[in-house]
Amino acid sequence: MGLPRVDIDKPKFDQSTYWGRFQHFFLLCNPLNILATAEELDRARDIVTRYRDGKDVPECKTIDDVWQAKYLYDSAFHPDTGEKQIIVGRMSSQMPVNTIITGCMLIFYKSTKAVVFWQWFNQTFNAIVNFSNRSGASSISYPQLGISYCLATGGALGTALSMNRAVRNMNPLLSRLVPFVAVAAGNGINIPVMRSQELIEGVSLLDEKNKELGKSKKAAAIGIFTVVMSRVAMAVPTMTLTPVLMNSLERRGILAKDSKLSAPLQVLIIGSILIFSTPAGCALFPQRFGIPVDSLEPEVRDSIKKQRPDLPTVWYNKGL
Repeated sequence: MGLPRVDIDKPKFDQSTYWGRFQHFFLLCNPLNILATAEELDRARDIVTRYRDGKDVPECKTIDDVWQAKYLYDSAFHPDTGEKQIIVGRMSSQMPVNTIITGCMLIFYKSTKAVVFWQWFNQTFNAIVNFSNRSGASSISYPQLGISYCLATGGALGTALSMNRAVRNMNPLLSRLVPFVAVAAGNGINIPVMRSQELIEGVSLLDEKNKELGKSKKAAAIGIFTVVMSRVAMAVPTMTLTPVLMNSLERRGILAKDSKLSAPLQVLIIGSILIFSTPAGCALFPQRFGIPVDSLEPEVRDSIKKQRPDLPTVWYNKGL
């Protein structure tokens, strides 16, 4: 008896609910996926391709095996272009890499040299992730990459250094929260500039059968805004709760400022939170985003209505 036929190009879980999206992104962002070898990824791609084509996949005993291959495939390959992403650009790298980066930003927040290095390192990582997870096959030139990188790094560094000076004589907790503000500022610059080509050309709009009906700059702007909000939301729990907790422990004498346990404890807390906050932030908005045809730019709206007068909503990949 063959496996049941399901549409594996749609997520396994209901994307109209937050819980369904969280379950979807929890599997997609699973940090264990980065341990998969090139052979395992290619095998997952082969299974997905053959199942899509209606062919037998004897290595899969149940439909859950197919879904496992699909989520492994989705964790490493771009959903629109099918290209294999570099390992640090995959969403499955977010938790382990951000644990190190966030931990160091929060531990060494008083050192100017450390602030400069880790904000630079963070924006370098963000640039790779933003490029790897852009919407569709949107191209970006090397000058655009350089501009995005410089603006985001400069914005994050400027924010961090100026705020560190401003709060130097204030409550110590405020100093601990400076890295979060800098990260939020960097995301607000890095993502829109890195994906500026989408704002210039628009993103592809699809019908319910994934047929392209046109491109929209308005949809691109909405998609980029939601990605910025999701990225900031990912950082909120680790970069606000951790400083509050550490500040409270130090103030009460439970954890001395020079304790050797302070740094590893912060990293442990950050990693424990990130494994949930990463998919939680991604799940704020569906990746396949719907937009009413009537709310599009007039020329795009009119073009779609000529092709599909009965279609109320079109869809696009907003990126991650």
